[in-house]
Amino acid sequence: MLKTINIILVLTLSLINGNFETKNIKKSTMSIYDISINSIDGNKLNLEDFKGKYILFVNVASNCGFTRQYKDLQQLFDEYSDKLVVVGVPCNQFGAQEPGSEKEISIFCSEKYDVTFPMTEKVSVRGTNQHPLYEWLTSKQQNGIKNSSVKWNFQKYLVDKDGNLIDYWYSLTSPMSSKITNYIK
Repeated sequence: MLKTINIILVLTLSLINGNFETKNIKKSTMSIYDISINSIDGNKLNLEDFKGKYILFVNVASNCGFTRQYKDLQQLFDEYSDKLVVVGVPCNQFGAQEPGSEKEISIFCSEKYDVTFPMTEKVSVRGTNQHPLYEWLTSKQQNGIKNSSVKWNFQKYLVDKDGNLIDYWYSLTSPMSSKITNYIK
């Protein structure tokens, strides 16, 4: 009888400690709205301004086979502008396909694809110089949902209206894919 009580007590304490640790892990996840990043023109891009909308983060490049996705990203932004913000994040880490300056990137996007959605400064999306935004997007410890790694240009990360990571999709997934739009509708 005493052994049974001891076992129950140990199990109860284990469950209590387990719940306590889970709560602490959830509280330690950083909010995406706390991350600082500059816009392509050098001004601060305040992610908190996007609270209440979905945010689709896409690492972009001007000289990539997927560059034509700018057109679909703009279409997605236009169609769902009341519910969604698309944020283009220039990156030169994959095949050196985004070699230009922020000004050159901005001109290219504006003239070639009529991009009006927010664009950030050029950043590293992986490696030792990974920007904090991509640390959050790719780390379960920070986003509370899942780990990932950025494989190529035009990988997409969707964050919900409350700033929680929903999921990510590789380059082959079109921005207008139902895999993405079904969350937003």
